[in-house]
Amino acid sequence: MVIYTLSNHSENMSHADNQQERLMKIGWILGFVDGEGCFSIGFIKQPDRQERTRIRRGYATGYQVAHEFAVVQGARSFHALKTLKSFFRVGDIYINRRHDNHKEDLWRYSVTRREDLLKVIIPFFERYSLRTSKRNDFCLFVKCIRLMQAGKHLTRDGVIQIALFAERMNRRKPRTSLIRILRNQTPTITP
Repeated sequence: MVIYTLSNHSENMSHADNQQERLMKIGWILGFVDGEGCFSIGFIKQPDRQERTRIRRGYATGYQVAHEFAVVQGARSFHALKTLKSFFRVGDIYINRRHDNHKEDLWRYSVTRREDLLKVIIPFFERYSLRTSKRNDFCLFVKCIRLMQAGKHLTRDGVIQIALFAERMNRRKPRTSLIRILRNQTPTITP
């Protein structure tokens, strides 16, 4: 039989309050990211570069695959981005001088480091599911990151597979020209 004293009771209440506060914060983060977040995969052309007397290839396929989890807000909501950074303890906040339809600077909370995505961001959103169509974007994003983790982004077929996933994400930007270029014009290179 456990007898609770006043001090035990207040410690238990404090722990319960902390747990309730954490659950509320998780719910807020999920809603905020569902509405304002973005999981994206991009492709950056890497041209051959002259380095002294030899040619140095940027990437074997000629493309770098970039990945990012980001949330953008106006300056008046900067504190919300600080809350995300404080919660996840990874990523950075940058000023984004684009104003779009806003009359203030935009700020961007961004996580691009693959290790941070694999160890912090992805496990969080796998444990606590998003509720909107962003959930599908997240699932495709995870597939791309896992392919990259396995080194597939360094091969032509791997970049094509990542591009096929990426074109189904976000605004469904077609990657047909990139895929055509990779299929028809990039030589098969074995790592």
